[in-house]
Amino acid sequence: MRYLERMKANFMKKPIKILAVSVLAMSVSLFVLSIGARISGTYINTTPSLPVGFYQVVDEPIVSGAYVAFCPPQDAVFDMAMDRSYINRGDCPGGYGLLLKRVFAQSGDTVSIDQTGIVVNSEHLPNSAQLTADAEGHALPQYHLDQKVLDDSEYLLLSDLNPQSFDARYFGLIARDQIQQVVRPVFTWSH
Repeated sequence: MRYLERMKANFMKKPIKILAVSVLAMSVSLFVLSIGARISGTYINTTPSLPVGFYQVVDEPIVSGAYVAFCPPQDAVFDMAMDRSYINRGDCPGGYGLLLKRVFAQSGDTVSIDQTGIVVNSEHLPNSAQLTADAEGHALPQYHLDQKVLDDSEYLLLSDLNPQSFDARYFGLIARDQIQQVVRPVFTWSH
């Protein structure tokens, strides 16, 4: 009888070991893949602010419509965003992670931001109205900018896809020196 019980116990342990080894192998593979992607200049976007997928660093100018990777400036708004997990931790000053957003205004464009949304050159941008609270009921910052003509070092970065994106609606304009690279979608599967 003991022999059958031992056989049954060993039989049950084998699938658990296989599962554990499989999960470990998958985790190591994803880690190595992410390191390889970063070294090759590829970003993996998993947030709903932009189409989910792979983005490649390109040597192109920063223009309206381009996707960019930027380090957020160190300030209270981004500290709050990191504390609430709106943004990830990373290698940027302040411990922030790089953010990917789309450029919607640059030098010479006229921008205004208020609770009703963002207006660029007299055109109201879709999905740009500010929310007063996040999904958990926390108050969101209410950034306000009266009509301003942007200078050479200012950019408006946001998502027009996701009305809940943490973007210029809440943190305002981003300086040129915060922008690290221009990126282009290589393979995306949403939006």
